[in-house]
Amino acid sequence: MSTQTTPPPTAVDEPAPGRTLTLAAVLLAVFVVPMSISGTAVALPDIGADTHAGLAPLQWVVNAFNVAFACFTLVWGSVADVVGRVRAFAAGVALYAAGSLASAAATDVRWLDAARALTGIGGAAIFSCGAALLSTAFAGPARARAFALFGTVAGLGVALGPSLGGALVQTLGWRWVFAAHAVALAAVLLAVPAISRTVPAGSGGGGRIDLPGSALFVLAMVLLTTAIVQGSQWGWGSTGVLGLLAGTALALALFTAVERRSTHPLLDLSVLRDRRFLGLCLVPVAASFGFVTLLTYLPSYLTAVTGRDTGSAGLLMLLLTAPVLACPLLAVKLVARGVSALALIVLSLACLVVGDLALTLLSPSVTVLALAAPMLVTGAGMGLSAGLVDGQALALVDPAKAGMAAGFLNTLRLGSEAVAVAAYGSALATALGARIRDGIGSQPGAAAPLAGPVTDRAAGGDLGGAAHLSGATDPEGFTAFLAHAYDAAFHSVLWGLAAVGLALGVLIAVLLRPTRTR
Repeated sequence: MSTQTTPPPTAVDEPAPGRTLTLAAVLLAVFVVPMSISGTAVALPDIGADTHAGLAPLQWVVNAFNVAFACFTLVWGSVADVVGRVRAFAAGVALYAAGSLASAAATDVRWLDAARALTGIGGAAIFSCGAALLSTAFAGPARARAFALFGTVAGLGVALGPSLGGALVQTLGWRWVFAAHAVALAAVLLAVPAISRTVPAGSGGGGRIDLPGSALFVLAMVLLTTAIVQGSQWGWGSTGVLGLLAGTALALALFTAVERRSTHPLLDLSVLRDRRFLGLCLVPVAASFGFVTLLTYLPSYLTAVTGRDTGSAGLLMLLLTAPVLACPLLAVKLVARGVSALALIVLSLACLVVGDLALTLLSPSVTVLALAAPMLVTGAGMGLSAGLVDGQALALVDPAKAGMAAGFLNTLRLGSEAVAVAAYGSALATALGARIRDGIGSQPGAAAPLAGPVTDRAAGGDLGGAAHLSGATDPEGFTAFLAHAYDAAFHSVLWGLAAVGLALGVLIAVLLRPTRTR
């Protein structure tokens, strides 16, 4: 989840009445949004068990939010230019609250997926337009403090999401993870009239929404993510998956052509010419594979394989998320004392690879002490770069295009999170399915034709439901077999994550190499 935002260049010169309420409302909304990733992950096993969902629709509980957030981050900037920042922010909060209520009331996982997509659209508006509101309401040192709080609160949302989500799931049920979001954002909506009086009017009507570019970009993201999610279900070489990938390539080619001809492009492609800028933009992609995937699926491993309850798993996730809160400030202080920002970014990439490799030591009997080091190192890999990448990247771009460049960076960050989470889920299902097919014949009463549905249920973390579905005459023994298979598949995927992180690290190092002067 991104915690860095580049504020627009305009702001009021004098303090505006009600700015404290504006700050509180924006920060509350910003705190809620990151919890949709980290908090929802803890609830996935319970959601799967309650709705009897297979792996693919269960993945979309997270992916629908991520894809919608990524697709609409750039779009909301155009919308705010037309309708005004306050209206766009209020619309986003209302969409988020409505999507959260629909999620809490969902009785079918596909209904839940659709509601999560609506929530993601609203979340994109909260981040994009909330930053613009703070920039308008505050000036000088007050603005700097407001944006420092913005980043800190977003980090708190990521860090505390698993713990708060786990507590809600264990005490009130998974639906309250979403209902609590709706209640919080209802309070934000009550503050909108005061925000309207604080932020000067006249910020709308200055632009035009790039509808063709927006539609093509959204289409490309949806096709790509669907292909990855369904790869383990349909087969990676199936006509359906290959067709979706071909559609992705075509949509991206059309998007590029449209943006080159547009007078008001969603993305100015000229910002991509600097290789160092591209290299820095790939750092969040590495973090998506090395950190966000574990943020989403490690709770399922802790509950399904190690036997911990949801509340305990949520508390343990603090070992992964706490460095995301602490390390950005540490990195900024180190740079102020003369440490190279690029050296810290390279160190963050190394931490991601080392942390993922160290997590291969996990076992069903793993202790908290054994978990601590690899989780803290992986979290540090995310946190060290989170405080530096945006500033370093935007310093390479023409100031007139800084907003466009920031939008691209955050879109790539959020889009890669959606792709990485989908790829992880599909890789886990593929590896787990192979082990279940190899071993299901040796389980008394288990039916081989049910290997696919059993894999879907087990990959979602519901091992008990998978054992019941198999029809095995020894459910406890079959559950133990599934736990062993899940553990082995999890380790295989971790090696893959480390390999992806290493490859991206090498590519980033090549792109960031100093320019030779003659």
